[in-house]
Order: sequence, then C-alpha cells, then structure tokens
Amino acid sequence: MKKKVFPLAKVYQLLEPGSVVMMTTANKGKLNVMTMSWHTMLDFEPPLIGCVVSNRDYTFNILKNTKECVIAIPTIELAAKVVHVGNTSGRDIDKFKTFGLTTEPSQYIKAPHIAECYANLECKMVDSSMSAKYNFFILKVLKAWIDQTKKHPRTIHHMGKGIFMVAGKTIKFPSKMK
Repeated sequence: MKKKVFPLAKVYQLLEPGSVVMMTTANKGKLNVMTMSWHTMLDFEPPLIGCVVSNRDYTFNILKNTKECVIAIPTIELAAKVVHVGNTSGRDIDKFKTFGLTTEPSQYIKAPHIAECYANLECKMVDSSMSAKYNFFILKVLKAWIDQTKKHPRTIHHMGKGIFMVAGKTIKFPSKMK
C-alpha cells in the first residue's frame, strides 16, 4: 500500500469521528445553543467530558462564568438545524426560536435540554484550567436523559468542511466491559 503525506491542517478530519453535539447554556435569563464536535470522554464514573469551545464563540464566556451546560445529542433528523446553529452566533439571534428548537428544563442546572435531541446530559464544569491556553473545559455529567422511543439513533459525525458521516450499521463482539 502506497501512502502519501497528509496535510497537518487537516489531521482533525481523521480524528473527528465523535458525534456532533449541541451545547446549551443559560446566562441571566438568556438561553444559547452552539454546535460542537470537539469533545472526548475522559472518565466513566462519574462521567467526565473534555471539550473545546473557542474563545471566539459566544458560548465561551457564558460557560466560563456559569460553569454549567447541557450536552444535547441530535440524530440525523436534526442535521440541517445542527448545521444552521453552528453557522450562526447567539450574539445576534435567538437560535432556539430561529431554528425551531424546543427547550425543556433541566433538573440540576439552568441550561435547558433540547426536546428534539436523542439524549441530554446535564453538566457542571469541574476544571477550566486549560481554557485560557487551549479553550479546553472538563465537564462532569450530573444527569443523563435519553429518548427511549429511539431504538437505533443515527447520530451525525463531522468530517470537516461541511462533510458529515451518519452512524449506521452496528456490530457486536464479546467484551469483558460491563
């Protein structure tokens, strides 16, 4: 197999298989939502998520100040709205109203769930020490909710430059993990 050099500026496209999520925040009564795909699981119990929120994003300072958010996991049915949310700023518009997303109250935090999403994870920030240098936050999931009517949710996965992959066929192998 012959391999060729791959541009370093495009490496993220190779490592971007995680599902695209939407992060909701609330600050002084104003709700916001952003699209995000730069996140990773860091631990299982309690579940810890690491995520990158650019310091240029409207959400950055809201998250830094309120220290809470919801990670909402959309499925393919919401793909167009997810992209529109990602291409606009909450500084300029009410994204929930503009894109027809329904908010639901969270149990432990002020940021809302997105009713149309398959899953909603209520999160508290537990570490922002890398936010100034890397825009990296560590979140602890306090409560997780799923829509149990969706038996095989098809999530979307950003591949870069407007290209997405859709989760599809699943396979199972023996595992010692519980």
